[in-house]
Amino acid sequence: MKLLVGLGNPGPTYSQTRHNIGFLTIDKILEKISANDISNKKFLGELYKKGDLLLLKPTTFMNLSGKSVQAVANFYKIKPEDILVIHDDIDLPFGGVKLKKGGGHGGHNGLKSIDASVGKEYNRLRLGVDKPEYKTQVPDYVLSEFNKEEKQKLENFIDYASEVALAFVDTPLIELKSKYSKRDSSYL
Repeated sequence: MKLLVGLGNPGPTYSQTRHNIGFLTIDKILEKISANDISNKKFLGELYKKGDLLLLKPTTFMNLSGKSVQAVANFYKIKPEDILVIHDDIDLPFGGVKLKKGGGHGGHNGLKSIDASVGKEYNRLRLGVDKPEYKTQVPDYVLSEFNKEEKQKLENFIDYASEVALAFVDTPLIELKSKYSKRDSSYL
């Protein structure tokens, strides 16, 4: 069984923000496949299932995402290597796509929480949202909406990210990295 986790914050206030690109990607996947909603309070998130694929949107807010991931992973006995966490990354330009296994959290509170709950050996789909001019602006920046130019490419970006995430189900990470990694939004 594979688990795709999209990171974000619940509620309409955050729905179109950079921090919610993981949620947006899960939503796009749900448009593409017929998955059953199997959400339950014990999972601390919205959970969907299609065959051996689970899709999770933690509703704990970003800083506690690990609690939701841990609840689902424990219940379904999913190993970290079968988890793909889809998240925003300010160290990549808008549209950049990178896949990796393990590593540091880079200050991302959602990843910090998951690291503390299930360890660091899960897979990551890093989606570039660019970064602000100053480090002190990061909290407000990730909670802001995409700019006009980015919004024109966002639908294609999310569609591409959903394609990569679905390919994770039956493609080794090394192949995914070589086939899908992108430096910036020039492919959009």
